[in-house]
Amino acid sequence: MFNDLYIVAVVGLATPIDVEPARAGLEVTLVRHPRFSSIRVKDGGEPRWVRTKVNLDDHIIFPDLDATAIAADPDKVLEDYVSSLSTLPMDQSRPLWELHVLDFPTSEVASAVVFRLSHALGDGVSLISLLLACTRSAADPEALPAMPPPPPVYGRASLATLAAWWWALLSCVVLAWHTVVDVVRFVALAMGLVRDPRTVFTGVKGVELRRKRFVSYGLSLDDVKHVKNALGCELAHLMESSKQNDVNWGNKTGQIILPFHIAMHEDPLEYVSIAKKIVDRKKHSLEALTIQWQSYANTIRVVLAVDDAQFLDCHQLLDDFAESLELIKDAASMT
Repeated sequence: MFNDLYIVAVVGLATPIDVEPARAGLEVTLVRHPRFSSIRVKDGGEPRWVRTKVNLDDHIIFPDLDATAIAADPDKVLEDYVSSLSTLPMDQSRPLWELHVLDFPTSEVASAVVFRLSHALGDGVSLISLLLACTRSAADPEALPAMPPPPPVYGRASLATLAAWWWALLSCVVLAWHTVVDVVRFVALAMGLVRDPRTVFTGVKGVELRRKRFVSYGLSLDDVKHVKNALGCELAHLMESSKQNDVNWGNKTGQIILPFHIAMHEDPLEYVSIAKKIVDRKKHSLEALTIQWQSYANTIRVVLAVDDAQFLDCHQLLDDFAESLELIKDAASMT
């Protein structure tokens, strides 16, 4: 199923790369992992995993890049190199993972490594957990890095009055209705019975096979909080629909389909208000059960994977996102 589907992840580092300790760490962690030391073999039946000897020199790649281009625009060199990996086939005769070392500074990092691996090896949470298991604390090279404590788990509030019971019953009825409507819409969209209006963001046939360009932009979490406060929202409200007595950890994926309107409003906050109403409505449905959001170092990172042929200037698209937030923030400051 995941034969030609690859995960490409870029990790920026605050210091130049020290290769030898990294190799030693991979020898005792990643190389011993069953999936990362196996190849897929198909001998008449279903494909199966077969253990093999891993040669790290086949998996740690030091690309030969143009030094002049790096000196002129290192950000573009990194971006172009990562984009080139999106369609480059992998050697099926060896374990399906690679680590590309880009030991030069950019505008944001001192160096970078690019992981590329088959989706058959894992996904989101499992791969992040494995990456952390391959690292060690700077303060204690023998210790795993310390992680922040998990968020508190809130129990369901007791329903003390008859009115609360009726409200809970009504909420369940509305939840069931929203779920039916959303599932029907989802199936109709998936089967092509209904179609979204065509816009510049509409995908074209064969786009999944073309090269992707990965670009990112950091937005201030404080700016987003400022808008949130102006609209009278609370971050806790975003988690209201997922409060539960027990928390189950694992690789679970949820999707929520939201319309992306291209419009200009006299009041930029109106756009956010409309989006909030849609999200509130979607959260009261079982079409997507969990929403995960994350920020790092007080920054929200917007990451886009775009088709070069469809978006000739993807950086302008990122700038538009940033400008939109600025307009919304300014409008929030005037309320």
